[in-house]
Amino acid sequence: MALLPENVDYTDIDKASLDARIQALVQSAWPTWTDHQRANFANVINELEAWCCDVLSFYQNKQARECFIAWATQRRSMIALGKLVDFAARSATAATVDETFSIPVAAAGDVVFPAGTTVRTGEVTSPIVFQLLEEARILAGNLSVVGTVEHSTSVVDAFVSDGSPNQVFTLTAVPYVDGSATATVGAGTYTQVTDFLGSTASSLHFTLVVDQNSRAKMTFGNGVNGKIPEAGAFSVDYKTGGGADGNVEAGTVVKIDGTYTDVFANPVVVTVTNAAAAAGGEERMSVETMRQLIPASVRTQTRCIAREDYETAALLVPGVGRALMLSPIENGAIPENTGWLYVVPAGGGVPSAAIKAAVLTGITVTRPGPTSFRTLVLDPVYLTVNVYAKLWVRQGYVPASVGTTIRTNLDAWFAPNNADGTPNTLVDFGWNLKDVDGNPSGLLALSDLFDVVRDTRGVLRMGTALADFTLNGSHADLVIDIMQFPAVGTVTLIDGATGLPI
Repeated sequence: MALLPENVDYTDIDKASLDARIQALVQSAWPTWTDHQRANFANVINELEAWCCDVLSFYQNKQARECFIAWATQRRSMIALGKLVDFAARSATAATVDETFSIPVAAAGDVVFPAGTTVRTGEVTSPIVFQLLEEARILAGNLSVVGTVEHSTSVVDAFVSDGSPNQVFTLTAVPYVDGSATATVGAGTYTQVTDFLGSTASSLHFTLVVDQNSRAKMTFGNGVNGKIPEAGAFSVDYKTGGGADGNVEAGTVVKIDGTYTDVFANPVVVTVTNAAAAAGGEERMSVETMRQLIPASVRTQTRCIAREDYETAALLVPGVGRALMLSPIENGAIPENTGWLYVVPAGGGVPSAAIKAAVLTGITVTRPGPTSFRTLVLDPVYLTVNVYAKLWVRQGYVPASVGTTIRTNLDAWFAPNNADGTPNTLVDFGWNLKDVDGNPSGLLALSDLFDVVRDTRGVLRMGTALADFTLNGSHADLVIDIMQFPAVGTVTLIDGATGLPI
C-alpha cells in the first residue's frame, strides 16, 4: 500500500499544502479516519507538524538562496562568495578637506597643532568630527596655516602574540577604514598585503578582511609565508569612520577641540574653517554593488565570445558606465561577422576618443574575440526626452526651488549610473527594456516620469488635462529603438497658479 499519493508536488511546502499532504498520508494508512475537525487533538498535531515543516522549509530555501550571488541578500554571504574569486568589498572611505587654522594676533612663538587634533562641524548634537592628518604649525609672526583633516578617528589596539603561526586578531573598533592598519611588533612594522603568496619567511606582512559588521580581522604568517610576530605584546594602529556624512559643505567645520598656546606657553585663541567642501567620503560597498562586481571580476577573463562578453569587457574600462553589443542576430542592418558596441560614459554624453580606444583595446587585445569577427566601438544613440509639466506648488514652497528639485530628480532618474557606480536600472538601452515575454518592448513609460515630477517635495498637484504632462509633445509612452539610450532634454515647468514658467 502506498503511503503517499501519486504525483506529489514537492514544491508545495507552505503550511496549507503540507497540512493537506499529511492528511492524505494519514488517510492512506487509516482509511476509516474521517474526523478532520480542528478540535480533534490528532489534527492539532498534524497542523503543528505542518507548521514546523513550513518554518524549516523557509530556512532551508533561504540558506540555499544565500549560496548564489544572484539571490543572496545577506552581506556576510556576499563577502564569502567574493572570497571564492579573490574579491574584497570596499569599506567606507573617509572624506578629507583642507582646514584653515587661524589666530587673531600674531604670537611670539610657533603655535603647533599635532597630528590627531580634532575639529568638528557646528552642530550641538551629532557633529561630524575630523582629525588632522599631519602636524600643522602657525609660524611666529603669522596668522594662519592650512592642514588636511580627515573624517576618521585614530585607534590603537593592544594584543599579545604567542609566537604561533597563522595567528588571527580582531580589531575592536568599527567601522574600519580600508588600508589604515599597521602593526608594530618589537622594532618592526607589519603592513597589509592581499595574500601571502609573495611573502617570505622574513616578510613583515599580514592579511586583513572586513566582515559584515565592518569589523576588521587580521591574520599573520606562518613563518614560511610571512614572518610570525615574536611572542609578547604588540600594538595595531588603525582608523575608523568614513562615510558620505563626511562630505560636508564649505564653511561648516568651524569648531576645534582643546585649548592652545604658542611654544612659550602664551595662550592663543584659535578659529578654524574649511574654505571648500569636503570630498571623498563614501559608504561601504552595498550588497547590490557587490552583486554587480563579483561576477564581472571573473567573467570574460581572456576572451570575448558571447555578446555579453563584449559588454562586460567594455564595462571594465575606467570611465565606461553602460555598454550594449548588437550583432546581426539582434539588428538585421548590421553586416555579417560584425558587431556594434555602443558605449555610454559614466557621466553620460559622448565617450572620449581615449575611452573608445581603451574599449577597442580591451576587446581586441586584452580579451580578444574571434579574428573573423569585426567590432565597431560607437557613440551611444540617445533618445532625447523633452518633459513638459503643468503643476501647482504647495503653500510655503518657492516655485523656483521646487523647479530646481524637479530637474535634479529628473537628472538622477536619467543618469546612466547610480552614485556608487552601479548601473541605474531605471534607464537602459531599448534592447534591454523587455516585456513580460522577454522581448524588447521598445517603450519608455510616461507614468514613470510623471511620478518623478508628482512625487517631488513641494508639488501640490499636477494638471489633469492630457496636454498638462507630455513627453516630446505627446501624452504617451515613448518608442525606443533597440540601440537607443534615453536622456533628458529640455524640462519645461509651468506654475498652474500663475501660468508662468518655473
